Amino acid sequence: MASRQISAGFLFSIPQKFSRIQSYNGPEGKEKANMRFAAPTIRFGPAGWSYEDWNGIVYPAHRPHGFHEAEYLAGFFDTIEINTTFYNPPRAEVAQGWVHRVQHNPNFRFTVKLWQRFTHERTASQQDERVFKEGIRPLFEAGLLGALLMQFPWSFKNSKENREYIGGVVMQFMEFPLVLEVRHESWNKPESYQMLHDLGVGFCNIDQPVIGRSIRPSECSTSPIGYVRLHGRNYEHWFTSENHPEERYDYLYSSDELEGWAERIRHVAATTETAYVITNNHFRGKAVANALQLISVIRGQPVAVPPTLVNEYPMLEAIAAPSPGAGVPEQASFLFEAGRSSD
Repeated sequence: MASRQISAGFLFSIPQKFSRIQSYNGPEGKEKANMRFAAPTIRFGPAGWSYEDWNGIVYPAHRPHGFHEAEYLAGFFDTIEINTTFYNPPRAEVAQGWVHRVQHNPNFRFTVKLWQRFTHERTASQQDERVFKEGIRPLFEAGLLGALLMQFPWSFKNSKENREYIGGVVMQFMEFPLVLEVRHESWNKPESYQMLHDLGVGFCNIDQPVIGRSIRPSECSTSPIGYVRLHGRNYEHWFTSENHPEERYDYLYSSDELEGWAERIRHVAATTETAYVITNNHFRGKAVANALQLISVIRGQPVAVPPTLVNEYPMLEAIAAPSPGAGVPEQASFLFEAGRSSD
């Protein structure tokens, strides 16, 4: 078994069967990944696509006939996290339409947030389970479901009752690739990560305002699926935006902040088969801008950028490819050698 020193402050072991890498201990006791024989897949993308304030910023101000947001974004990214499923299950015919919209990008996979009735309200019935599964089934059958994200709130703390509840939800959705997001520091214990490994569930590494006992940034992997979610660091509005929740995600990461996360992403990718990096700071398209910057940092080269986005965020000019029109991205495979990316 190979061990990793996780930045959150614990030592966690990754079973060799979950890793296609050779590893060694680098400076300061941190393990680095030798990727000469492995090409992990990293998919970057935003959380959601249906935001009115993206019009004229992410999307063209005047949309052509038949324009669909997911289809447009799939020209720049290899994943989108579907967040509408958190509020209500999708209809199967709608999900089938999403499958059709991204077919032009063979590297594309969706990730899906589990219905809040299972994670926040925790009142779901067997009928709710059936309806939700039927709704996402087209994504799964088309091979486009990269992960089902079980996102629990900050108030969901590490207790025997809550650990048992997670186990029950995992049993309900065991046919899908699962990832757990928790936000309270009480989960940051070796036994928590061991539990997820034993259940075959991935761990979601998050960036959020660290207030009180909020969980800190990490670079942990507990299954073949790696997951990173960047929520922004809007301390002022994180817990105080009941009337205007969009303010919570009004945050643009700096280049230095993204560089720090790029290093963590490389570590997550080095110990998983596929890693998903989701930017959730969606206010006025900031998630799209930061996701494109991360791709450029990891790949070390320019990327396609929506022309309207450069007008809103001029710093993107530095990473924009000469012809920034939408096309199938080439971000799926990244080779790492001694913690360094190469193409």
